[in-house]
Amino acid sequence: MLPIIALLLGFLITSKHTLSLVAPEPLKVFLQGFPRSRLWGKVLFSIALIWAFLLALTTDLGEFSSLRNSILGGIVIGGGLFGWLVPNFLAVRSLGFIALLAARPMLELTFLQSGTLPFLLSLLAYAWVIIGLFSVGMPYLLRNFITFITAPERAQLWRVLSWAGILYGLALLILGGWQLLMS
Repeated sequence: MLPIIALLLGFLITSKHTLSLVAPEPLKVFLQGFPRSRLWGKVLFSIALIWAFLLALTTDLGEFSSLRNSILGGIVIGGGLFGWLVPNFLAVRSLGFIALLAARPMLELTFLQSGTLPFLLSLLAYAWVIIGLFSVGMPYLLRNFITFITAPERAQLWRVLSWAGILYGLALLILGGWQLLMS
């Protein structure tokens, strides 16, 4: 399972960062509008809400199993109220929720695994945790970061970050492919 996840993530990361090198201007325009996008906020928040609901529905809650219906109701009501009462930067906050939700299975997958591939995937998961926490708590930081890296005078920084992403994605592709071939 680990090599398949690495191949999938490696392909996505490499593709996205290659696109940022080949056609930077459309991506910069999209990124600049993303933090306040109502459409992306609703779409990503719906995904995060459904994911959290399904997670609470299927997770073993142990001694709290009798509270499952209350937890599920709290997710639905709390999510609805959050989407309604906190519309500013909803796209950034929702992306943070998804990053936090995605880190859990990634860390479970790499738990007690040794080698370079589990290390790189764990590193990515912990980056998602940090990004998720800051995106949920202080979403304006992502907006400021996007403004910083998309400024015309920082074209070199954009290229450096793009190449770093391509190299990381290629490392995942190579290690995932190698591990898949060896198993």
